[in-house]
Amino acid sequence: MRWGAFGAGLGVAAGAALAVLLAAFAVGVRLGRHRGVDVAWGAAFAAVALSAYGMSAGHGDGGRRLLLTLLTVVWGLRLAGHIARRGRGHGEDPRYERMLAKAGGPGSRGRDLYALRKVYLLQAALVWLVSLPVQAGQYVTGPMSPLAVAGAALWLLGITFEAAGDHQLARFRADPANRGRIMDRGLWSWTRHPNYFGDFCVWWGLFLIVCDSPAAAAATLVAPLVMSYLLTAGSGKALLERHMAGRPGYAEYVARTSGFLPRPPRRP
Repeated sequence: MRWGAFGAGLGVAAGAALAVLLAAFAVGVRLGRHRGVDVAWGAAFAAVALSAYGMSAGHGDGGRRLLLTLLTVVWGLRLAGHIARRGRGHGEDPRYERMLAKAGGPGSRGRDLYALRKVYLLQAALVWLVSLPVQAGQYVTGPMSPLAVAGAALWLLGITFEAAGDHQLARFRADPANRGRIMDRGLWSWTRHPNYFGDFCVWWGLFLIVCDSPAAAAATLVAPLVMSYLLTAGSGKALLERHMAGRPGYAEYVARTSGFLPRPPRRP
């Protein structure tokens, strides 16, 4: 593990994440809505991976560097593209509307500055923190072991689960006959959050690729733990379920469907 080079690259990665989120903030101010920060979330991970790849040239194992970069960029750009398509033609995200309403009306300076502090800068910091295994893995010098192969396989399971769940939900919502109904088909009958479970697998898979270096794994373990918290108890599962709680049929859906880890639905 090239610790000195890794330390120097941390600042560059932070700058890459901050640049993407500040660009998204400028767009949000111009448009008068800040839902575009969710698009920037995935794009910022891709930017961090590419910057770390460039900074680590000549330091780490070439195969691991390329693998980590490609997997992160594919995941980040797929997520960014999906969220951009889903939000096209819509106004402000209700989550951000509730959060920012206390700071002023749409377009006000106070509201925008509050969004900068509480949304954009916070997400830039989280991108930097969660991506630590991707950054550190660029500087691991030993060849990849079966553990790295297992990590890539877990990543593949995760992105497949995530993409399939997003596709199934988009098709369900596109059918006018499903208006007001709860999506409980396909992967959504096995878990209430196939997209979040997919993210969970992706980031633990990327972490496994770094575990060829026990020291790098110990130094970056906080990253998948933070992502797991965000997905299950932070801005992911917990927040969405509070929003969905009052919808007709949702309590019955909760009773028969796993909250996170996939399993066959319970019988009524």
